[in-house]
Amino acid sequence: MNLEHLTHQVAAIARRAGAFMLKERQHFSLDHVEHKRGENYNLVSYVDKETELMLVEALHQLLPEAGFITEEGMVEQAAEDGLLWIIDPLDGTVNFTHGFPEYCTSIGLVRGGKVLSGVIYKPQHDELYWSYKGGGAWCNHEQLKISPVRGLSDSLIASGFPHTREHKTEAYLRVIHHAVEHTHGFRRIGSAALDLAYVARGWVEAYFEYNLAAWDIAAGILMVQEAGGQVTDFSGGENYLFGREILATNGHIHAELQTLIARDWPKVQQA
Repeated sequence: MNLEHLTHQVAAIARRAGAFMLKERQHFSLDHVEHKRGENYNLVSYVDKETELMLVEALHQLLPEAGFITEEGMVEQAAEDGLLWIIDPLDGTVNFTHGFPEYCTSIGLVRGGKVLSGVIYKPQHDELYWSYKGGGAWCNHEQLKISPVRGLSDSLIASGFPHTREHKTEAYLRVIHHAVEHTHGFRRIGSAALDLAYVARGWVEAYFEYNLAAWDIAAGILMVQEAGGQVTDFSGGENYLFGREILATNGHIHAELQTLIARDWPKVQQA
């Protein structure tokens, strides 16, 4: 498998999906929004669903032996070769529905829990983030490198806020509070895929979040790694793709931020 060629083919598919999203956004209204499981924050629209079907059809033609994990569950197909496309057709749906320009399509190709190729396309700014194993991380034609900042106190941190009411929420908010106190600042972008792309680009020094799904982060994981960064779970291990928690940094501040998170998180894990 030629990963470079494959990634460029996926990029073309992502661009077509992005063009569809931009076209639909021109006449989109909140009347088109549904609520998953009745949760006010968990939105989906026909744009998510139709984009997913478009991506699945094109990616299946590109690599028929690969299976799929998709956010909207519009398709079920087992993998024959251990290959999986992990897709979020519209990451940042809440942003999209309100016209806030931080949303994207995210496509990762995974084998054995390792990401081989990743593409994230932000159509409203025509930013195509792409990477493949051993090929570096890129935005359009610019190679990405993580930030050189070496101290947490000089860092800008990205994360997300938990919506679910569970025993972890209060502790997680304490982690965020500590992060705000010990850094230059905190950003909540609303798209995990773009958070990771921005770590790879060096715009933020770190991103952490919990209660995530694989489609939120699959493509972005490889971009951070290929840009020279570090990705772990909150404990410093490798259970991040399917473990529902991720810490991605420029590497320089990883241990320091992980220690800060651990001030509260171990208490939660034992609860």
